[in-house]
This record gives sequence, C-alpha cells and structure tokens, in this order.
Amino acid sequence: MSTNQPQQQSGYKASLKSMDTEEHIDLAFYRPIGYAWACLAKKLGVTPNAITIASIFLGVGAGVAFYYSNLWINIFGMLLLIWANSFDSADGQLARMTKQYSRIGRILDGLSGDFWFATIYVAICLRENTTSPFFMERPWLIWVIAVITGICHAKQAAMADYYRQFHLYFLKGEEGSELENAAELKEKLRTMPWKGHFWQKLTLTTYTNYTVQQEATAPAMQQLRRELKSRWPNGVIPAGFREDFRQRSLPLMKYTNILSFNWRTIALFASLFLQMPWLYFAFELTVLNGLLVMMVMRHEKICRYFTTQLKDGKY
Repeated sequence: MSTNQPQQQSGYKASLKSMDTEEHIDLAFYRPIGYAWACLAKKLGVTPNAITIASIFLGVGAGVAFYYSNLWINIFGMLLLIWANSFDSADGQLARMTKQYSRIGRILDGLSGDFWFATIYVAICLRENTTSPFFMERPWLIWVIAVITGICHAKQAAMADYYRQFHLYFLKGEEGSELENAAELKEKLRTMPWKGHFWQKLTLTTYTNYTVQQEATAPAMQQLRRELKSRWPNGVIPAGFREDFRQRSLPLMKYTNILSFNWRTIALFASLFLQMPWLYFAFELTVLNGLLVMMVMRHEKICRYFTTQLKDGKY
C-alpha cells in the first residue's frame, strides 16, 4: 500500500457528512465519484457553487431527454441525471474539504434538484399528452397530477433534509449541522435592507419560508428545541443526551435516504423503461407520501419522549 493511500482514504471519509446519514448506494457509487470530482475541482480552483450550477444544466438536460419516447434518448438522459447527481455529491464534498460553507451554497444546492425535477415533470406531462390515449383525451389531468406530485415532492425532500440535519446536530454539534432557526432567520431578514442587498434578501426570504414550513410540520421537534435551549442556553448539550437521541433517531435515517434522490430515480428509470412515465408520479404520491407520514409521526413521537424526559429531570 502506498503512503498516499491512507491519506486519500482519510480525506475521502472527511468529505462525507457522517456514516449515520449516508445511503448505501451513495457510499458504493456517488460518493467515490463525487470525491474524485471534488479533488479535481480543488486542484483547478473550481468552487462548490460552480459545480452546483453545472449540475443544474446536466439535470435539466436529462429532463429534456425524458420527453422523447425513444428509449436510447431516455438512457442518455439517465446518464446525464447520474452525472448531475455525482456533481451534486461533489459540491458538498468539496465544501467540506475546503471549508467553503455558505448559506447561498446550501440554498443553491437545494434549488438544483428543484430545477432537475421541474424539468422532468414538464417533460413527462408533455410526453403523456402526445403519446398516451388516456391523457390525450384529458390533457389537463396529467398537469394536475404533476402539480400535486411536485408539492408532495417538495415536502418529502424538505422534511428528509430537516430530520437529517437534526440528527447531525446531535451527532456532530452545531458545527457539523446546517440546522436553522426560523425566528433567527426572520430577524436577520428584518434587519437586511433591500437596497444594495436585493439578491441576498430574495434568497434569504425563500430560505426563511422553507425553514418556516419545515418547523410547522414538526411541532414536537420545536418544543424539544425550546426545552434544550432553556436548559442549555450555551448549546453544550451533554454527551449522554446526544447519544440517546442519536440511537432513537438513527433507524429513521434510512427513510430520509429513501425520500432523497436514489430511490426516486430508480422508480423514474423503471417507469421510463416500461414506457409509462406516469408511474413515477404514482410512486411519489403513494409510496413516498406513505413513508413521509410514517417518518413524521415517528420522529415527533421521539421528540415528545425526550421533551418529557427533560421536564421530568431525567437528564
């Protein structure tokens, strides 16, 4: 084994968020490829945000390819989407390698997936309205289904990310998590003038609304956060409590991963191979919504349990 290999392995592990929150497909495929892209970008001086923007173009190109009924064009689109996601992995890994963290980068990273799937949804709708006799007779129906599916998709992705960040907060502390507080974001937004800060305020407004929706879906988590803040205002939560919460939260991480990219694309690719892309909407509306409801209910139960434990003086 060369002397560089242990260093490379150490660098690769440091580029990951945590083994608790990584998905098996990512570890086997996307993270190694993303790390290679990140190392190349670091040598060339390419920023994480530049990689994110490149991923947007690749993902949008994939969506356009899914409009066509030709399977080979669809396969080309699948390869583009895989390439886009390897860049999506690389931007985060590069940010952790180079300490180039920013809220703008986090917002841009989240928007990249929205651009991909918005294009994919439009492509599926246009395709079904020109190839499916059922939808050709009811052209409005597929668009209604797409809008409802898109709203559900946004909620699924937002809550998966939120629970992942909350888990990382207990695992790594504030430095290792991107957990936000809507009240603090609102205060920052209030004090930021539009003049001279238009784009910053616009993106912060979007991000604040995103965080508000996350918090509204998890009221028991907010109660737990308030209890933690009142008990340990300096943010230094005892290691025992952190580990206890981590152990109860860990089984839910597999659901956050299912609600993320990989299993969505497996379902999407399967629907394209079957020449029935509308099946992807059905998968999101049934399977993924079911997982979302279960995940929210279980996580809220965990948060209520630990809030009661704190109030009873168990920690």
